[in-house]
Amino acid sequence: MAASPYAVALGRLKPEFPSFLGRETYATLLGAKDIQDLAKLLESTIYVDDLARERATRDGGPLVEAAVNRMLVRRNRKALESTPFAGRPAVGAYLGRWDVQNVELILASKAQGRSIAETEVELVSSRDIPAGLYAGVMTLDDIRSVVAQPSLEATVAALVKFGYGTTMLPLVEAYQRSRDIFPIFHALDAAYYRDVLAAAKFFQGDEWVLRQYVASEIDGRNLLLLLKGKAHDLPADEVAHRWLDGGSLAASAISDLYSARTVPELAERLTGRAPSIAEGNDAYAQSESLTGYEAAIQRDRAVAELHRMRTYPLSISVIMAYLLLAELERADLRRIAFGRVYRLPNDRVEPLLVMPRL
Repeated sequence: MAASPYAVALGRLKPEFPSFLGRETYATLLGAKDIQDLAKLLESTIYVDDLARERATRDGGPLVEAAVNRMLVRRNRKALESTPFAGRPAVGAYLGRWDVQNVELILASKAQGRSIAETEVELVSSRDIPAGLYAGVMTLDDIRSVVAQPSLEATVAALVKFGYGTTMLPLVEAYQRSRDIFPIFHALDAAYYRDVLAAAKFFQGDEWVLRQYVASEIDGRNLLLLLKGKAHDLPADEVAHRWLDGGSLAASAISDLYSARTVPELAERLTGRAPSIAEGNDAYAQSESLTGYEAAIQRDRAVAELHRMRTYPLSISVIMAYLLLAELERADLRRIAFGRVYRLPNDRVEPLLVMPRL
């Protein structure tokens, strides 16, 4: 029997999995008094070199953000370089998410009139190379050129040559009238997921794992959309207009689910899709925040996806499991950093973490 082309990927990435932060480390980080103390505590982890590289020019929240993004970029590169030829189109299309996220961040900053300096620190970049360079279409110089544009309209025009023009240009006129940037973001996200699902074709016979992985992410976003819509009293047809196709939950289910009278009641109806989602009810009752629901959805998805992917180690699953853990660690560290910046008590931050409960 021929060896799996993913045997090399497993050999390269398996030693990397222990580098992800453990539960004890998260407990220590949650004990940080403030953002400066958090950065100091992170120096005892794998983030020490990234913090050292950034400390000369950054401090506090921007320092932690830059170091965390550097680590994510490096892990993305490791995953893509470990992927055999047959899987590279699918993994490359998946990693294009960081190009899309950077584009959306830049557009949002232009719409809000934020400075270049404020925008740059939040980009998913290692400060010397953007995440998308290994799989997307934008180099570091490209990103700098786009960030330097004077307005949202000029930014969209500058993005045409990177393949985003067909998606965004038809929506600019409507934005100029309404100043609602959401339709542009929705179009970018929908195009991204179509591209990933199209790239995950059945060459090796195991790409179905990636297709289910992407579908579950779309489902999670649609579940959160339902909750956001209910929280803001949006009509069902407006929620349907913002729905992302490609998941296992059809838009036809909106009418029945959305008939719930309140957000907590809707969350209870969604437990079949996200068993822990009702854990967000307490946070919503206290502050009408949806972050508890979002964390529960992410956690339930991570548990299900990691269980499925670990069943097929000699496949594209090993790549996606590694990338998922990298993204979850970044998200958790950013939550802790946010909590320290805004001096939130740990009983509000800890329930939002995903990695310590996997």
